[in-house]
Amino acid sequence: MYKILIADDEQKIREVLREYAEYEGHQVTEAVDGMQAVELAKQEDFDIIILDIMMPRLDGFSACKEIRKFKQTPVLMLSARGEEYDKLFGFEIGADDYVVKPFSPKEVLARINAIIKRNKQVDAPADIVCFEGLEINFTSRDVKIDGVKANLTPKEYDLLFYLVRNKNIALSRNKLLEEVWGYDFFGDDRTIDTHIKMLRNNLGPYRKYIVTLRGMGYKFEAD
Repeated sequence: MYKILIADDEQKIREVLREYAEYEGHQVTEAVDGMQAVELAKQEDFDIIILDIMMPRLDGFSACKEIRKFKQTPVLMLSARGEEYDKLFGFEIGADDYVVKPFSPKEVLARINAIIKRNKQVDAPADIVCFEGLEINFTSRDVKIDGVKANLTPKEYDLLFYLVRNKNIALSRNKLLEEVWGYDFFGDDRTIDTHIKMLRNNLGPYRKYIVTLRGMGYKFEAD
């Protein structure tokens, strides 16, 4: 059973998602705006938070940024707008996924299950690898740059971990989308390119390990 927080100012949306989630045995808490969502996230631990973008008092983007200041709970964004800019901005501020309205409740639940399953994956004890001053701890989901903890978004962690686990293997953009996002992603190659750019910026001098394969994708290249 998962604990799910649904924040949307449309009561009908909340009711439909609650009905499907509870049918699968999940526990649902509702919020009518971004401000209430942030307060609930402070008070309780949720397995995933669903945020509508257009909400009164505090929009979904702002709520996501506030939540990211104190928790790394997976976030799924909902929006009536499907512009690529909105999707990429959502990913940049730490959202794990983005669904455009109108949507199928079954698809939303499938994405929720994929996101939570990925985030709850347990790795072997002391699963740590180092490349010069880049230290990656899979178990605690920590990345350190010359001893200083890096501030990565959840998706950047997932992307880096997948690249490192497949060290020296050429990975196409489609492969990265499929494996890191956990389902058939409805987007384009620029989503991967944007996340790679952000990840490289956060890795500083160790960005060199992420090699671009022109016309194909990327690989983590190291001895």
